[in-house]
Amino acid sequence: MVGGPASAAPMSQMGSLRDLTFSDRDFGRIRDLIYRRAGIVLADHKREMVYGRLARRVRAQGLHCFGDYVDRLERDSASPEWDAFTNALTTNLTSFFREAHHFPLLADHVAGAGGRVRVWCAAASTGEEPYSIAITLMEALGGRREFEVLGTDIDTDALARAEQGIYSMEQVSKLPPERVRRFFQKGSGSRAGYARIRPEVAARVSFQKLNLVADQWPVTGEFDAIFSRNVMIYFDQRTQVRILERFAPHLKPDGLLFAGHSESFSYISDHFRLRGQTVYTLAR
Repeated sequence: MVGGPASAAPMSQMGSLRDLTFSDRDFGRIRDLIYRRAGIVLADHKREMVYGRLARRVRAQGLHCFGDYVDRLERDSASPEWDAFTNALTTNLTSFFREAHHFPLLADHVAGAGGRVRVWCAAASTGEEPYSIAITLMEALGGRREFEVLGTDIDTDALARAEQGIYSMEQVSKLPPERVRRFFQKGSGSRAGYARIRPEVAARVSFQKLNLVADQWPVTGEFDAIFSRNVMIYFDQRTQVRILERFAPHLKPDGLLFAGHSESFSYISDHFRLRGQTVYTLAR
């Protein structure tokens, strides 16, 4: 019988191939740190993911074991390495007009609103969602009213990419051709294969770092809609409840809160009631 490929080594052997020491205690400490820092819950099966994502940071610090890396973080609560640590353990899965049924609902909602329209995207990631919101508002309002979109995220690397507003044509080409022509600038020469959000769209969107479990949020005023999609799944129920309670004062009385397709807020908060498919409004 012909043996299997060398890459199919059992996990016990694979562990010995690692160049960094990573113990059960190290994993437990990292789980505790990211929970306290960002509210993110890491299940037991995330251990390999943690090693893969943080190994580069450990090496960058000139260290050979995760325990020393965690010690260094804990010694300096103001270290810039905390951002790199958090960024590495943050998951960014997004695309333009993801969960597309929400955007016509937003368009209908703001069409009947008065005054300046404000929308907050609380998990902006690399920008696709905030820009999708801005495009929706430009199409719905047709220049008749002013609007602004605030995109916040804890991942500073993702926010830097969002502010650039540059995406591969593979990402952009999934949109209708008319939207691509109207809202993107196609690159040429060395920039061929990429597209940039047009300045008139980018001017309506601002980005800011925000940790949803921090004591203070750098957010003021009320919004016509808040997008909090596919972020609550990374928190435990106690954290979810606390965040929803803090969303409520930032939503206008008739405002909409958009959740992800696998999220349900009704059973964990008395502040919101279900209005449509993963769309909520205040329960006042």
